[in-house]
Amino acid sequence: MLTLPKVVERPASPYIAARAHVTLPFDQEIPLILQRLFAHLRERGLKEAGPVFFKHNRIAMPDIDMEFGVPVDRVVSTQGEFVSGVLPAGRYAEITYFGPYDDLTTVNGVLIGWARQAGLTFDARVEAGGEWFANRAEIYHNSPEEEPDPQKWQTTVSIKLKD
Repeated sequence: MLTLPKVVERPASPYIAARAHVTLPFDQEIPLILQRLFAHLRERGLKEAGPVFFKHNRIAMPDIDMEFGVPVDRVVSTQGEFVSGVLPAGRYAEITYFGPYDDLTTVNGVLIGWARQAGLTFDARVEAGGEWFANRAEIYHNSPEEEPDPQKWQTTVSIKLKD
């Protein structure tokens, strides 16, 4: 099930993430990346301030430069595979999907198609190495560990619009 696409205002949000270059499909890599991320959070004494998100920084299908992150209460210094920053405030095109993760490529396509039809412009740039986004994320409101029924998995696809 999909909600209707919409434009929302999002506030700036500090976060911490594990950076990774992945190639579709990358499902098998996710558990280890998230284990490292949450171990890093515990080591730093940080608490989650919102749901896990996968931020798509650069897309050159099937390759994606991503950040697997979680909102936190403040920006912290990081090194190595980890990055800390602020997700930008602004207007976002969003759609929420209830169902298995296998359909998220289609859900992204629905949102992108709707935004184009509505005359909206993403905060992105196309370069030789792919398309770079100010903030394009899949926000995971629950997980298979929390909800065993895949039809109840809730994911919001959110792409920042150009100011």
